[in-house]
Amino acid sequence: MSEDLGTVDRAILNAFQGGFPVVERPFEPAAATLSDHGIDVSADELLDRVRRLDDEGALTRFGALIDAEEIGGTATLVATHAPEDDYDAHVELVNAHPEVAHNYEREHPYLNMWFVLSVVDEDRVEEVLAEIEDETGEPTFNLPKQQEFHVGAKFPVEGPQTQAVDCSGAGPDVTPTDRQSLTPEELDLVLEIQGGLPVTETPYADVADAIGAETEWVVETIKRFDLEGKVRRVGLIPNHYALGYSENGMTVWDVPDDVVDEVGPAIAEFDFVTHCYERPRHEGVWPYNFFAMTHGRSEAESEERIQQVRDRMAEHWDVSADDWDTLFSTRILKKTGIRLDDRAAANVESA
Repeated sequence: MSEDLGTVDRAILNAFQGGFPVVERPFEPAAATLSDHGIDVSADELLDRVRRLDDEGALTRFGALIDAEEIGGTATLVATHAPEDDYDAHVELVNAHPEVAHNYEREHPYLNMWFVLSVVDEDRVEEVLAEIEDETGEPTFNLPKQQEFHVGAKFPVEGPQTQAVDCSGAGPDVTPTDRQSLTPEELDLVLEIQGGLPVTETPYADVADAIGAETEWVVETIKRFDLEGKVRRVGLIPNHYALGYSENGMTVWDVPDDVVDEVGPAIAEFDFVTHCYERPRHEGVWPYNFFAMTHGRSEAESEERIQQVRDRMAEHWDVSADDWDTLFSTRILKKTGIRLDDRAAANVESA
């Protein structure tokens, strides 16, 4: 699909992965911002183009990218082994658990299945893993996030306006709170927008109508959520596969514990590293404690980016060939996304 995109579509995709205006009629200031960057487009045309990009599958959603962990519950990455001669049956058993949100087949001689577990209660993680182990007869290896250095998931396409534009500062002034729980009204809002905003002239008003709220309250609450971290950003969330990012490489590193805090921010500086975490090792099975996810549009581009990560690593410690690996995904086994219904509902404050 990326080859079929025109100049204006490319500019829109590049610009608004950064942040879309949180105002009642957001396409007007968004179009004005593009004009300031040399892309002459009206608000109506911008709306039509975003709607078409969404319809054609270039976007996974338009709207707020919610940070599930800030809303409630917990999520963790899990690795396991599935025998090659019984792989698909193993997939069915794992995917049958509603707590499994994502599942990938990855290239590794032993740990060839990687899934994300999303639960309301942290204690439920061990329960679900015990169930999976009992059903499959294979051990699971829990790899919860210990430090998050970066989550970006931005995928530029070649063309104008290659830098993201953050327009989220438009709109009313709001004051963030330190409240962790949600009100019942905020729960309704989260559940309404978790799959995206409607692609209309007045998306926030449409959301307000859907949940029986005032438009002003919806605008102010989403903007406050953005400041509080409950929303990572509001904008265009691209379908990276449709944009040609077919090479999904999970690079893993055995970083000395005394330099992890230095290495993390250094690797997070790369714009092509979409996720960057510290996770636990598992002695005798998994020696790596640092994960950096890269995406490329070709094998050559992926290899070049991984080499850049390795070179940056080498500035902080003596990296050997045994200290790292890259696990490419070969199949998407499940990708439902992290549904927030139960997690958010469990985090609603009591009256």
